[in-house]
Amino acid sequence: MVDVKPLVEALVHARRGRLAAGAALGGLALVAGLAARALRTPATPEGAAAPAAPAVGEDEARLMLRAMVAATLADGMIDKDERQRLDAAVQASGLARDGAAWLEAEIADPADLDTIADAVNTPEQATRIYSAVRLSVLADTLQEREFLKRLAEALDVPGEAVDRIEGELAA
Repeated sequence: MVDVKPLVEALVHARRGRLAAGAALGGLALVAGLAARALRTPATPEGAAAPAAPAVGEDEARLMLRAMVAATLADGMIDKDERQRLDAAVQASGLARDGAAWLEAEIADPADLDTIADAVNTPEQATRIYSAVRLSVLADTLQEREFLKRLAEALDVPGEAVDRIEGELAA
């Protein structure tokens, strides 16, 4: 079985914008940090340190990647820019042959929302999955934006957390 963590890292690194600088810490660390900040309550003191995010395991990274692929395919196709980004991520991951084969199999048979949601065990994990998908997908089509909305609902990610994630990506 292919270790997909490097592929998730590479897809998150491909994200453009202000958060890209934070990706130097590691794509999975960026995802975990974004999710942890999104789940902070208004009652959390401003200077308080966020709880340490658990390391993302291989199963969770695989689920993140499956959700990323499903989001990319939400509009029914992978456009030229998306394909180039996926191919570049496979190359950057160092998993060229195995990673490409795994990715092509996932593209041919992407996970549905129920499958993704059923594999999630905690609100923190759900928010990390949503954060990873949101970081990796440009959401430039109505179908992709609708997929993100349905993903957040299926994962039971609180609306306030979704708003915080969107706010950080827009800044």
